[in-house]
Amino acid sequence: MSTLQISLAVVGGLVLAGVVAHSAWSSRKNLPKRATPEAAPAQEPAAEPPQAPGPGLDALAERQEPSFDVDSDLSALSQLTAPERKPGLDILIDAVAPVALESVVSGEAALAAMPATRRAGSKPFAVEGLSVLTGEWEFPSAGHRYSAFQCGVQLANRTGALNQIEYSEFVMKTQAFADAVGGEPEFPEMLDEVARARELDQFASAHDAQLSFTLRAIHTAWSPGYVQQSAARLGFVAGSIPGRMVLPATQTGHAPILGLAFDSQAAMAEDPEQTALRELTLSLDVPQVLRSEQPFERMCEAAIALAASMDGVIIDDNGQLIRPEAMEGIHADLEQLYDTLDGRDLSAGSVLGRRLFS
Repeated sequence: MSTLQISLAVVGGLVLAGVVAHSAWSSRKNLPKRATPEAAPAQEPAAEPPQAPGPGLDALAERQEPSFDVDSDLSALSQLTAPERKPGLDILIDAVAPVALESVVSGEAALAAMPATRRAGSKPFAVEGLSVLTGEWEFPSAGHRYSAFQCGVQLANRTGALNQIEYSEFVMKTQAFADAVGGEPEFPEMLDEVARARELDQFASAHDAQLSFTLRAIHTAWSPGYVQQSAARLGFVAGSIPGRMVLPATQTGHAPILGLAFDSQAAMAEDPEQTALRELTLSLDVPQVLRSEQPFERMCEAAIALAASMDGVIIDDNGQLIRPEAMEGIHADLEQLYDTLDGRDLSAGSVLGRRLFS
């Protein structure tokens, strides 16, 4: 083999090695960012609950350890055996039909008379009994007795206004229940209730607000684990659906303050850490969250913090960057919306507000 051939072979080997090295470097560079192992604390955690990280975010409620305290056990047992508590019927957003009784009816009889489904078309249908023991309206419960009942159907929700067909179904369900318990219903005028439903639906449609920010990776993509770890540092917890996290409300029984979502298929992949995500969405369902939670401020703070820590940008549905001044404008509009809902007794996050905007 000549010197030229040897030289060409060496050069070719060096070029091939360079190509392989560059390919390996490129592959490593393009891997999504992964979650990093969290360092374990060196000492016992303090008795005082730690503050939730993140700018402007309130601390999560202190988690209570299980115990064998007798009073606590009795309290838990009483909660399990108490009548079911559901949002009560309200003439503001429900068509209500009183059901007069000739004699007291047991809770067992009322439960047996309940319709198979608690909806009239797309609208929630409910029955309440006037408890002989407490004198309050409640969902019928075994072991209780009732001197009267009332049936109701919601006038509007996000599917639209109650129509005549749905009202007729409400009448049939109410009449069947009244016959079964030996009662006599009194129905409001259908045309009046349908007109009320349309007016309420028009108001709700004009004052509904569901906001979202999209976070997009600037350079390196993210793995699902990296997203979850970054969001958890701001107080988000895993939701019931793969690829969804929520920021819990500070009050028990209320809807989450914020939602965070990314590709559910990526979350369910066999090796999620090898899956690349380039976008995630922060969302706020305004009428479902109490104004006192300051949900939009926390949404902006979470978006800014995530964008900074994950090397991303905040964009709208059209792919345009969202500037801080734009956030301030949205905030001002929301304050007016809150005032309008408060003036209609349908405050954001209230029982009636959550029912109407559902």
